[in-house]
Amino acid sequence: MADKDLQCSFCGRPKADVDILIAGATGHICDRCVDQAQAIVTEEGGSPSAVQSSIDFTLRRPAEIKAHLDEFVIGQDAAKRTLSVAVYNHYKRLTHEHAGDEAAIELDKSNVILVGETGTGKTLLAKTIARMLDVPFCIADATVLTEAGYVGEDVESVLSRLLQAADYDVESAERGIVFIDEIDKIARKSDNPSITRDVSGEGVQQALLKLLEGTDVQVPPQGGRKHPEQKLITVNTSNILFVCGGAFAGMEKIVARRLRQSTIGYANQGMTVDDSEALAYVDPSDLRAFGLIPELIGRFPVLTALRPLKRDALRRILTEPKNALVRQYVHIFAMDGIKLSFDSGALDLIVDHAVERKLGARGLRGICEVILRNAMFDLPGSDTKTLKVTAKYAQSQLDAQHQQAS
Repeated sequence: MADKDLQCSFCGRPKADVDILIAGATGHICDRCVDQAQAIVTEEGGSPSAVQSSIDFTLRRPAEIKAHLDEFVIGQDAAKRTLSVAVYNHYKRLTHEHAGDEAAIELDKSNVILVGETGTGKTLLAKTIARMLDVPFCIADATVLTEAGYVGEDVESVLSRLLQAADYDVESAERGIVFIDEIDKIARKSDNPSITRDVSGEGVQQALLKLLEGTDVQVPPQGGRKHPEQKLITVNTSNILFVCGGAFAGMEKIVARRLRQSTIGYANQGMTVDDSEALAYVDPSDLRAFGLIPELIGRFPVLTALRPLKRDALRRILTEPKNALVRQYVHIFAMDGIKLSFDSGALDLIVDHAVERKLGARGLRGICEVILRNAMFDLPGSDTKTLKVTAKYAQSQLDAQHQQAS
């Protein structure tokens, strides 16, 4: 047969219309059909190399994990220790499973729930851990989850994100870690029974139960409601570690009520602790009083609280971490050839305003934006190549912002 008469045995394209035509024993296949075949194999079963890579990982000890967290997160030693141990035990459980000893003891997972005010570092802890892990990791938001069926997202969308993080390798995703943020937003709205179902609160909690415990879940790989025609992927959640975090606004009042003390301060054998320290005494009964159902609480055996950031911690956050705010803004100005610096008085002023606003570390960025906004607008392209932010300059920018607002 002449070369011009050759064609793909699958799609029928002639040799002139394709880039590569591979010859076989009884026919030919073009490069386009090879690409389509590879996509089908990946979608149906995943590649063997990807499965093997999900099993081979470096076992990181708790001290090594915490040391990595210390580079980016200031304070919160108790929470960092808890997360480090949880992740380390998750690694060990995966190693234990692949040992192949059928008579060995089955190791259950210990899901974690973090309680802390906004800006204390819950999400940052999750993102920092994600950068160092050898297993798939995803961050999901509980605020968009509903059981209504026509708005929001289904609970299974949490696993859709994990599949995407694992490049749709099911074997790898089944050994991943999921961080569900804003878990307090799905608390039961009230204790009063209602004829209608609470589709955004208790309904979501009930839907999460099987997911957390471990079962086979039919997961839409592209999200559920926008692509109803897609083929569902079965994912077993038995070895997926779930870590949840939430601000739980008002939790300190619940803790104080349980301790039969006021929220202003309570005495415990001569020791006075105010409401800012009350979260350190949180226990599962407080989560139930807040609005989480007992079945959900029972699936989180590890509970830890993040303490509110004190003034000295906020001061260190400005300058010490690898991605400290001051370093970020110095780099931003350096991209325009401008040398930015802060004196000690300016940093103290920023911290004072952040403490006053009670927004934790997130409040620091908002204050810095106000102080540097005019400079970021005026200086690029100008002859000014240095900018030193003093307390006087910072206060003038904050005062100007207040005058504009009024």
